Amino acid sequence: MAKKRSKLEIIRDILQLIKLKSGRIKPTHILYKSNLSYSMMSDYLEELISKGFIKQINLPDGKTRTYEITRKGDEYLSKYKLVMEFTDSFGLN
Repeated sequence: MAKKRSKLEIIRDILQLIKLKSGRIKPTHILYKSNLSYSMMSDYLEELISKGFIKQINLPDGKTRTYEITRKGDEYLSKYKLVMEFTDSFGLN
């Protein structure tokens, strides 16, 4: 049975998805690739926006929106990687 992801891992996964798509992604792509329900994804996106990790971009057509990673979100990914390398080096993972 697969291990349940922590909140920090889910945040990392969402931010990595955005970064891998040239820093901007549509919510449907996040939904499909993050393996979250729509309501959970919406909650995470709201939190990431409110904390400045991502920003929502509304396209001129009025219907389409995308999400873009911010410098703060990029810093989170860098520091998350550093912490994981540290814990792995001591066999704590």
